[in-house]
Amino acid sequence: MVVSEEFLRRFSATALSPDPELATAALLMARVAYPKLDAGPYLDQLDRLGREAAARVAAARVEDADVPARVDPVAYARISALNEYLFNDQRFVGNDVQYEDPRNSFLNDVLDRRTGIPITLGLVYIEVARRAGVDVEGVNFPGHFLVRCRMRPDSPYSRDLIIDAHHGGALLTEAMCRELLHKHADGTVWDQHLLGHATKLQILVRMLLNLKRSYVRMYSFPQARDITELLLALDPSALNELRDRGLLAYHLNDFSSALRDLQTYLSLATKSELDQEERDERAQIWEHVKSLRRRVASLN
Repeated sequence: MVVSEEFLRRFSATALSPDPELATAALLMARVAYPKLDAGPYLDQLDRLGREAAARVAAARVEDADVPARVDPVAYARISALNEYLFNDQRFVGNDVQYEDPRNSFLNDVLDRRTGIPITLGLVYIEVARRAGVDVEGVNFPGHFLVRCRMRPDSPYSRDLIIDAHHGGALLTEAMCRELLHKHADGTVWDQHLLGHATKLQILVRMLLNLKRSYVRMYSFPQARDITELLLALDPSALNELRDRGLLAYHLNDFSSALRDLQTYLSLATKSELDQEERDERAQIWEHVKSLRRRVASLN
């Protein structure tokens, strides 16, 4: 069983640790699909990529004529060298053809296949940059994960570099970010807070949610339930994940587990905190619970 109690404790300890390193937790996550996965060779590969990237960054030349307005020329040269290495030399590329393929969410597959989705390519970017001595961070942008290189607070340059790892390290202006928002989250009002820093936990949770959605679309309910177990290990108070674990157990004919989770969900999700759609859903779940009680009683 992949999601044993011991595995969940190890995963949550790694994911919730203050160490900013993301790769180990991401490779543990991949054991849902690859139970015997050895993280060592992939961490070694990231180290090798980081060492070469460090050499490229150190040798980067500043060409003032190419630098966008209000951008630090040194930072621009370093990011350009990193982009050249990852996307031209190493050929990492966004997988638009098979975007929903679960392999796009597993770091080992992304490193093996050199393709992924915005958040996993962003994770590779962050991990290689960190090893190369380039300070970047994740941006939890709606619908499309991004990466940012911040300008130093004491710098005379005011514009951060917003990087799209899914599209070859493209550097995005605010207008381009607004267009991206319209494409992926139409109806969301633009706000600079949408470009806020993504914490380690937020990145890992977003990866898990992407993966869960992929598995549900494929009707791969056992794997989707495993992913829900990982989400609950990170946040035991996540009511939506408790509900989903119960519904997935229901689909898998694990009626006693489904009844336990859905009854707990109903007892904690008070009506006063729910909007109308959620109240309608709560009513449907209550019907599931009544049916499950009859099923479980007949099995005893």
